Amino acid sequence: MLELEHGFRVVDVHARLTPNGGVKARGRAISPERLERELHQAGIVSAVVSPEPDVDASYVAANNGAARLSVDRPFVTFARIRGSKPPGRNRTSRLRNALGRHAESERHTTPEAIEQYGYDDRFHGFTLDPGTDGLPDERVLAALENADLPLLVSGGVDAPPETLAETLLGRSFPVVVAHFGGHPLDRELMDEMIDLLERYDDCYLDTSFVRYRDQLERALLEHPDRVLFGSGTPACHPNVAVMEILTLDVSEDRLRRAFSKNAARVVEALAPG
Repeated sequence: MLELEHGFRVVDVHARLTPNGGVKARGRAISPERLERELHQAGIVSAVVSPEPDVDASYVAANNGAARLSVDRPFVTFARIRGSKPPGRNRTSRLRNALGRHAESERHTTPEAIEQYGYDDRFHGFTLDPGTDGLPDERVLAALENADLPLLVSGGVDAPPETLAETLLGRSFPVVVAHFGGHPLDRELMDEMIDLLERYDDCYLDTSFVRYRDQLERALLEHPDRVLFGSGTPACHPNVAVMEILTLDVSEDRLRRAFSKNAARVVEALAPG
């Protein structure tokens, strides 16, 4: 695919980098070299990366591997965490079975582990997929508040807006809800999540896998400071994700906010320089 040419500084808050190139719950295998090359083709100067969610593996090794592969690359590593509370939708039994089999994965999400990640300068935030990872308990949430780093959470049918509002939003740390809270392609959930931006000042939405212009343009027009570009690569080529934003009928200022300015406020490591 040809390189995109545009005049924007673009940073990506939603990419996957799984050590050993394994294909996990979603997406496909990709090497760090290919990921870097595809980001460059799309004109993306830096990207938040984290391991793919996987009920059959400990995230300790995966996080360390992602951090190691990010060295000397334009990657900002987020540590994936696992919660102890089922989200209450669809995958409850799958989650319980996984937690029962992997004691090490349970230790990954203790408050002490959160504190260690918070002090580790290799990590700049946390990632959570409630459908696979579950939701944090109050002790872990308190540790996340103490760490005061952004949390990127996958929103959708496994963790609808009402669930996120009850468990994660309104805390002292910023929460970036992936997919506009509507994975997979649920417009009603996306609209509910956009509505919640009125109530929660430290809540943001990322554009990964949002394919509807109406919802993208509505969010950028009503809440231009709360939308962050996310490509969802490698499941989606970043060229495609960037082009979807470039073709929206919004002002150049709003595009600049979505592509980099908003993310730089939430994730310090994505700021210029």
